[in-house]
Amino acid sequence: MATHQLVVADAVLRGRPGRWQIGIDDGHIEAVTRDRLTGRDEIDAGGGLVTESFVNAHLHLDKVHTLDRAGEAALTAYTAGEMGSARRSIELASAVKAQYDRSWIAPNARWAVMQAVRYGVRHLVAFADVDTKARLEGVIPLLALREEFRGVVDLQVVAFPQEGLICDPGAEDLVRQAVELGADVVGGIPWIEHTDAEAREHVRRMCELAAAGGRRVAMLVDDAGDASLRTTEMLAEAMLEHGLVGRGVAHHARALGLYARPSLERLAGLATRAGLGFVSDPHTGSIHLPVRELTALGLPVAIGQDDIEDAFYPFGRHNMLEVAFLAAHALGAADSAGLDLVYDAVTTTAATVLGVTGHRLVRGGDADLVVHHQSTLRSALAQHEAPAYVVASGRVVATSMTSTTLHLPT
Repeated sequence: MATHQLVVADAVLRGRPGRWQIGIDDGHIEAVTRDRLTGRDEIDAGGGLVTESFVNAHLHLDKVHTLDRAGEAALTAYTAGEMGSARRSIELASAVKAQYDRSWIAPNARWAVMQAVRYGVRHLVAFADVDTKARLEGVIPLLALREEFRGVVDLQVVAFPQEGLICDPGAEDLVRQAVELGADVVGGIPWIEHTDAEAREHVRRMCELAAAGGRRVAMLVDDAGDASLRTTEMLAEAMLEHGLVGRGVAHHARALGLYARPSLERLAGLATRAGLGFVSDPHTGSIHLPVRELTALGLPVAIGQDDIEDAFYPFGRHNMLEVAFLAAHALGAADSAGLDLVYDAVTTTAATVLGVTGHRLVRGGDADLVVHHQSTLRSALAQHEAPAYVVASGRVVATSMTSTTLHLPT
């Protein structure tokens, strides 16, 4: 008689020698053992590495496949040099919003979520521009996708005032409307404002809105090559002031990579008090958050996809193994400790940053798993293939097998 609804057999687990069996019932892991288990359904991992599913902590989901609509001027400005033209790139990229329409945003975004299923992305932070140019055309289809894929890919939809608040009168009302429609997270981009005082006001208003609505905050901070930008600090201070401790995330924060060590340590202390998590996307800009340094200072840092074929990045498949592979190069994280760091940053650490609980391959954890074709973490990262099996909420939602037939001369 079957003892579990689903069993993953003959699995290799990180940091645990031998072969393992995983018993799953009602969407949770009920057993992790080296003893033989039986299940109503069984997956033979065949000695493949089994881990927690992926977490994408940052994706501009409403912008997927918009590069051809936007043109390359913004891409050139954003990726050139030390990102001194980051603000200009945002202004150039906003031209696409004249065409914003949910009729084409919806299928592009749905393609990206389907790719999330294929590549084992279980949790996704999905930004949608909400401003006087984009209006609510981006956020509405993302809210619909959240419901369609609930239990398979969990979307946290971010109402994101890309053009600023003070710079874009009327955007604040639209963010409020998006929250009333059901957006999960209040976004922000305070460094885009024209003065430090306006940036601080931007942060204050969005944190006040989040606190009033019981929402989290997610802000793109210090996303340029200028160490004088201090909006990460502003966000941490506002979280403390508005009772949002542990409920905020600083995205990009690229300018921190230019900080002197004493400034970085002081900010790390403030961020720790605020419970501020970080998300880096080191493959999409010429400078990036000092991921390894902040991790060593005790702060959780996730890594996100950021963009898929839009005005800021011309590639992307929503494959977080590929993202971690790129991060290992960008961060100089090629040793075993570095590979563990980048993999955690797209799985367990990323879940911690987003406030997702239960995302652990332990008894009682959520049954959200990927079964790799390869048996080691290094080989899985090197190949960055779609997992052989993806399990979400205790059931198999995707299978991917790869084969090649060679026709060599005899």
